[in-house]
Amino acid sequence: MALHQFDYLFAIGTIFAFLDAWNIGANDVANSWATSVSSRSLKYWQAMVLASIMEFSGSMGVGARVSDTIRTKIVDVKLFNENPALLMLGMVCAVVASSIYLTVATRLGMPVSTTHSIMGGVIGMGIAALGADGIKWWGGDINSGVVQVFLAWIIAPLLSGAFGAIIFLFTKYGVMERKNSVMKAFISIPIYFGITSALLTMLIVWKGGSSRITLTDSETVGVIIGVGAAVALVVAVFFLPWLYRRLIKEDWQLKWYHLFMGPLVLRRGEVPPAPEGYKTVQDYYKGHKTLEELQRERANIQRSRPSDEESEGTVREGDKEDHVVAASTEVEEPKFTLIGPRPEGGALNPAVLFWQFRRFFFRGIEQDVVSLQKKRNILTGDLEMIHAHAAHYDNKAEYMYSFLQVMTAATASFTHGANDVSNAVGPYATIYYVWSTNELKSKSPVPYWILAFGGAAIIIGLWTYGYNIMRNLGNRITLHSPSRGFSMELGSAITVIMATRLKLPVSTTQCISGATVGVGLCNGTWRTINWRMIAWIYFGWVITLPVAGIISGCLMGIIINAPRWGLKY
Repeated sequence: MALHQFDYLFAIGTIFAFLDAWNIGANDVANSWATSVSSRSLKYWQAMVLASIMEFSGSMGVGARVSDTIRTKIVDVKLFNENPALLMLGMVCAVVASSIYLTVATRLGMPVSTTHSIMGGVIGMGIAALGADGIKWWGGDINSGVVQVFLAWIIAPLLSGAFGAIIFLFTKYGVMERKNSVMKAFISIPIYFGITSALLTMLIVWKGGSSRITLTDSETVGVIIGVGAAVALVVAVFFLPWLYRRLIKEDWQLKWYHLFMGPLVLRRGEVPPAPEGYKTVQDYYKGHKTLEELQRERANIQRSRPSDEESEGTVREGDKEDHVVAASTEVEEPKFTLIGPRPEGGALNPAVLFWQFRRFFFRGIEQDVVSLQKKRNILTGDLEMIHAHAAHYDNKAEYMYSFLQVMTAATASFTHGANDVSNAVGPYATIYYVWSTNELKSKSPVPYWILAFGGAAIIIGLWTYGYNIMRNLGNRITLHSPSRGFSMELGSAITVIMATRLKLPVSTTQCISGATVGVGLCNGTWRTINWRMIAWIYFGWVITLPVAGIISGCLMGIIINAPRWGLKY
C-alpha cells in the first residue's frame, strides 16, 4: 500500500537523490579520471565519453540488484519496524544533507568521499531519531561501525601511496631511466598489459561484479591468470608490431585501424619523408619546464629588470625586441566549439533555448583542464617550481604507457559504476520501497529504473561540472605523465582489490590521492608535491562526515519534533 500522504517526501527524495548522484559524477567520477586528463593520455571530452560508457554499463550490467537498506550498517533498521515512514523521512534527510554538502564541496573544488557523505547523513538522522545509543560506533571488527571512516583516512592513502610508488619505481629504474628507454618500454609493454589485466580482472570479479559473478576460488584464479595471459598474447601479436612501425620506424602514414593487421603491418614498405613539423607523438611535458630551464629563465628575468637608475616604465631594446618576436611567432589555432555564439532573439526564442541547452551540457567539453591547472590561486603555490623538480622522460616511452593508463581508468570506472553507483542510489531505493509498500526490509530491491536514474545523473554531473574537480587535482598536486599516471591508477586499483578482499572500507578518492603523493615522492624530493593542496583535500575528508551529519540531524530533529509530524505519530 503506497503512502500517498507522503508523496511530497518521495518527490523531495527524488530531487535530492538526483542532485546527490549529479555530485558523484562531478566529484567522485571526475577525480578518478583526473590523472588521465592531466597526463594528456586523454582529452577531456574523450575521458567523459569513456567514463559515461563504463559507469552506465557497470551500473546497468552488473550493478547490485539488491542493496542493504543502510549499507554501512551503522543504524539498526529493526528499530524502525513499528514506523517505516520514519525511516523514509530519515533517508530523505540523509540524501538532502549529503547532496547539499557535496554541492558545496564540488563548487570549492574539494574531492571528497561520497560514501562518507551519505554515511554522515545516515548517522545524523539516526542520532536525531534514535539517540546516540542507536548508532553502531564500533562493531567489534574493522569493517563495521563509524570507526571505519577514521581508519580509512589512514589506511587508504598509505596503502595506495606505497603500491603506486613501488610500481613507478620499477618503471622508472627498469625502463624510463635506462639507455634506449623506448626499446625497454617496447619490451615491457606485453608484461605490463598482462599483469594489469589480471589485476583488473580481480577487481571486477571481487568488487564490480560480485553480485552477479559467482566463482569458486580455483575458478577465480583460473580466470585471472587466463585473462592476463590472453591479453599479453594479443598485445604481443597485434599491438607490438603497430607500435614498432609507429615509434621505431616513425611511420607517419600509419592509422589506428592498421592495428588489426597484426604482424602483417611489418611488411609495409619504406617510410616516405614526413611532412615538415610532423611529430610522431605529442609532447607530454609541454608547458612544464625542467629545473635548469626554470632557474635560467628566472635568472634572466631578474637580470632584465630595470635598475634603480633607469626610469620607471622604460623597456630595454633587447627585451622589447624579444617580446615582439615572441608575440609574432605565437599563432592561436582555431578552436572547435559545440556551443557557438549566442543567437539573436529573446530568452524564450527556440534557437536561444537550444543554445542555452548546449551551453549547459557541453560547456565542460570546451574546458582545457591542463591549462586551467596552471592558473594560480591560494592553493597552488609555485606550481612551476613544483613541476620543475620532476624528471622528464622520453615522450615515445611515455606514449606506450598512455594505453595502459586508459585501460586502468576505464576498468576502475566500470567497477565504480557496478558497485558505488548502485550504493549511491541505495538510500533512494529505500525511500521508494517504503513509500510504495509501507514495509521495511533489511535489504531493499533496486529496480533497473533507479539504477538508470542514478547512472544518468552521474553522467550529467561529469559532463557539466566535472572539470571543476579535475582542475584542482592532477598537475596541481604533482607533475603528471602517462607512466606516472598509470602507476597512480594501478596502485589505487590494487588498494581497492586488497581492501575488497579483506572487507576493509576504503574510498576511491582517498586511494587515488594517496597514490598521487606516493608516485610524486618517487622523484626523490618532497618539493615535487603541492602540500597546500594535499592539506585542502585532507581537510575535506575530515569534515565530510560531521558536516553532513549535522545537516541531516538538524533536519530530522526539526521535522520529527514539529507539531504536525508529532500528531501523526
